[in-house]
Amino acid sequence: MGLKSKKKHVMKKIIYLFLLINYINTSAQSKTVVKESIYDIKIEGIDGKIIDLNKYKGKKILFVNVASECGFTKQYDGLQELYTTYKDNLVVIGLPCNQFGGQEPGKAIEIETFCRLNFGVDFPLTTKIKVKGKEQHELYQWLTKKAKNGKKNSSVKWNFQKYLIDESGMFIDVFYSMTKPMSKKITKLI
Repeated sequence: MGLKSKKKHVMKKIIYLFLLINYINTSAQSKTVVKESIYDIKIEGIDGKIIDLNKYKGKKILFVNVASECGFTKQYDGLQELYTTYKDNLVVIGLPCNQFGGQEPGKAIEIETFCRLNFGVDFPLTTKIKVKGKEQHELYQWLTKKAKNGKKNSSVKWNFQKYLIDESGMFIDVFYSMTKPMSKKITKLI
């Protein structure tokens, strides 16, 4: 091999290595990496007992911030229908929140009684939580921050906003209050 030929060969290798390194860096940046597992987050049930999210591995989870005195409160019917219809593959978790217009003023027993009597709710409910602001619950930090969920930033706009998580705890998508629980946008993902 002549000197000119060796230089071409070395240049080809350098270009190849440069392209390979660039490809690896680009691929690594485009992949979503979840730094925290949703299954490690603790949520207190409306009965005061911890809801262990690990028991829902293998099912999708739909988290919904709920309120008893909201224009969207009738969505409890749709949430219960969704839960009943897809119970083998999905759990719905209602998270009462009083941060939007003071529309969830009741105590735990009042909220639970309201939901059970008026809508037949038998999916899990939690104690009241904060879904935004300085006291935002750890779950909603995970749901709303790409750095934690690995996929998307969002903010909670109003009551009955829905977050769907897949069977292995990965963020799927967020659906705003106007999206009804039995909407094709949601059911096609279950």
